[in-house]
Amino acid sequence: MSYQVLARKWRPQLFSQLVGQEHVVKALTNALDNERLHHAYLFTGTRGVGKTTLARIFAKSLNCEQGISATPCGVCDACREIDEGRFVDLLEVDAASRTKVDQTRELLDNVPYAPVRGRYKVYLIDEVHMFSASSFNALLKTLEEPPPHVKFILATTDPQKVPVTVLSRCLQFNLKRLSREQIEGQLRHILEQETILFDDESLSLLARGADGSMRDGLSLLDQAIAFGAGEVKGAEVRTMIGTVGADQVYGLLDALMNQNGAELLQGVAEMTQRSTDFTSATQELLAMLHQIALMQTVPGIAPDEAFDSTRLQHFADGLTAEDIQLFYQIGLTGQKELHLAPDPRSGFEMLLLRMLAFRPAGSAGVSGGGADRVQPQRVSGAAAPSPSRPKQTVTQVDQSAKAPMADKRPPQETAIKKADPAQWDSFVAGLKLGGIASQLAHHSIYESWDGATLCLKLDTSHRHLRVGQAESRLQEGISSQLGRAVKLKITEAVPEAETPAMRQDREQQERQREAQASMSSDPLVKEMEEHFSAKLVSDSVRPTD
Repeated sequence: MSYQVLARKWRPQLFSQLVGQEHVVKALTNALDNERLHHAYLFTGTRGVGKTTLARIFAKSLNCEQGISATPCGVCDACREIDEGRFVDLLEVDAASRTKVDQTRELLDNVPYAPVRGRYKVYLIDEVHMFSASSFNALLKTLEEPPPHVKFILATTDPQKVPVTVLSRCLQFNLKRLSREQIEGQLRHILEQETILFDDESLSLLARGADGSMRDGLSLLDQAIAFGAGEVKGAEVRTMIGTVGADQVYGLLDALMNQNGAELLQGVAEMTQRSTDFTSATQELLAMLHQIALMQTVPGIAPDEAFDSTRLQHFADGLTAEDIQLFYQIGLTGQKELHLAPDPRSGFEMLLLRMLAFRPAGSAGVSGGGADRVQPQRVSGAAAPSPSRPKQTVTQVDQSAKAPMADKRPPQETAIKKADPAQWDSFVAGLKLGGIASQLAHHSIYESWDGATLCLKLDTSHRHLRVGQAESRLQEGISSQLGRAVKLKITEAVPEAETPAMRQDREQQERQREAQASMSSDPLVKEMEEHFSAKLVSDSVRPTD
């Protein structure tokens, strides 16, 4: 016997076997059990969610020899012939191949005649939106007042293209996209019944690849079984569908968290050697950022089975929620623009470098991106096609960064010895730090200094910054600034004074309010408001300094 694909072998034969369309099943079941049947139904929804399957089960329920019922017997001649696709009174029409009005009229010529075998003659018109305007007009009158022995079932993936005159003559049911959990559960059930070995990661990957369509999921499963020689394993499924390996994305996030540009670009170079699809890599990165955001927002939540919960928790602890949200937004925007780049690799690299270059305002006492965020020395350490050019850029950035600080920064010993938050701010501004170590300094206040040990108080709401090498990197930065070894002691407390991050956030808000007030009092703005009923959008106003 020839092999039958899973999508056909496991096509539901009863309403109870359908997955994820309970709202439609309930309506049709009640209509059949109470024999309150409409003459025309319209099923809408994306591909592979069960439109044609629902129509066939409904036709079987209408023509079962045991009587009209929501649970057809499945063994009578009518039920078996419908299952096998040879029931003479079920006319399945592909509207995409019968768009001409003459073909529609020819189809409708047989409507007045009684059914040959069954109780009802059922017309199943798939992709009905492909009908021409003339074909719809030919269908209208029959659709409005068909003979009592005729039922119309229309199916479409694009209901917006169906004329409202047709929609008004049908009961419309919108079939939902299936969730990943529903698809994964059905795939698990099928594999268990087929006695095929599988793992949880493979099911998660297949469910994501199905994109809401059960038929697509079953087709991918068929392909995975063939690819794995009778087994379904996560690593092989990932290779089959071209998904980038999770370890590669973990490496990129590690580099972002540690502000290591060289490691970041090295990871991209390794992905290029493996012929990675950078569109898939971007999607995988976004999926991982989504899981991290969930873990930060809802502590204790279990991440998707396709990811390592321990590694994700490491990133959830090491990155702020603001950074994760900004990374996600940059990734979404970069995904749309990836095809505009000279080549996919350069587009993906620029996406990652934007994540490295910017951070939310106030996240580390820095309002926006710039030289405080980027470490040009590290980025230039990556393999580059022209080494002399990045070196020249680094020199220019270093000089421009040092010049303004030289005039404003007081002597370091004086800044430390005096418990003046403003002087601590100046000292922090001179530290050559990035990443979590910089955030740790900006969210701390000065406590004491005895010439050897510096004591700081960390805002308790930012205790998550005490992770990895952040404290040791901050200690190294302070020692480098003072020119000698310094011990660092950090305690956690609710700050009684402003931290540098709080001060900069407050000053930014004050500048914003001043800018809005200045704009509101501007004579030209007042004139436009008076004569043209204009309204000033406050959120669009930005300080110029």
